[in-house]
Amino acid sequence: MMVHHRAWQTHLASLGLPMDLDTVMKTIHGINSEIIERLFGDKYDDKEKQRIADEKEAAYRDIYDPELLPGLSSLLDELLAAGIPMAVASAAPRANVDFIIDRLDLQDYFQCVYASEDVKHGKPNPEVFLLAAETLGVAAEDCLIFEDSVTGAQAAERSGAKSIIVSTTHQPAEFTEIENIITFISDYKELSLSHLHNIT
Repeated sequence: MMVHHRAWQTHLASLGLPMDLDTVMKTIHGINSEIIERLFGDKYDDKEKQRIADEKEAAYRDIYDPELLPGLSSLLDELLAAGIPMAVASAAPRANVDFIIDRLDLQDYFQCVYASEDVKHGKPNPEVFLLAAETLGVAAEDCLIFEDSVTGAQAAERSGAKSIIVSTTHQPAEFTEIENIITFISDYKELSLSHLHNIT
């Protein structure tokens, strides 16, 4: 998320809307069209909004060299071997989601992958999580969602699912009003299937 924030900060400055990083982190959430409307109102038409979004996402992919957090690879392997259905439900555009999954060779882990183009409403609306749960054939209430943003955690709560927050971008104090959070982690080194059973 921090790479996204920095890409937005640079791109917004080029559009005449400079923001410090803290303001970007508090303001930038949801799908790109919603972000641009929130910041600029009706200044841009749909074609211009798409151009702005595409330029920002290209900048993000240029500067981001993705890597898995410690412990995630072994956890994914364990969940896959146990037959636990998994999905990606992202607010990011499809090009970014595919970029990450392809670069990290994660295609075999997920039964479905959803991006911003697949929903009408971005997070904190729970639409993308509900869509993923439906595709997996499970109730949202029976899902465990890993999130790294406040709006994502709000979406998880509104879906009825429990969540674990990966505190790589936001601090636990920012999530105090969200009640369905099980725990906070900085990486996945301490997580295993048996540990997840114990804490959920």
